[in-house]
Amino acid sequence: MTVVKSRALRILFRILGIFFLGLAFVGIAIPLIPTVGPVLLAAYFFSKSSERFDQWLLENRLFGGIVRDWRAGLGFTVRAKSIAIGAIIMTFTISVVFIIDITVIRVGLIALAIALVVYIAQLPTKRLVPAAA
Repeated sequence: MTVVKSRALRILFRILGIFFLGLAFVGIAIPLIPTVGPVLLAAYFFSKSSERFDQWLLENRLFGGIVRDWRAGLGFTVRAKSIAIGAIIMTFTISVVFIIDITVIRVGLIALAIALVVYIAQLPTKRLVPAAA
């Protein structure tokens, strides 16, 4: 990926990358907060702002595999997809049932949840290669 030439844009993208990476770390600790989406956003922003940060993320033991698999077009494991879809269903259900009172917003959230689930379901599924004995 190519780093942008504008210094101001590089700084903005680096800040956004750090923000989304922070969200990903929070997602590890708090199950209701997603991890994969923020990691991929951080990877995008780092790839546009800093080769050093991008390389660090690619080599990171927690998140590097996610980014490498995504960039290689390998997709996500069934487990990662299941967790993501489960988190979407749970958080959107809580919002629609207990938090939001306005019908139009409820319908919009339901439509967004359906769109996200369909999108995640149609992403490539990474095949796990069994370890050699």
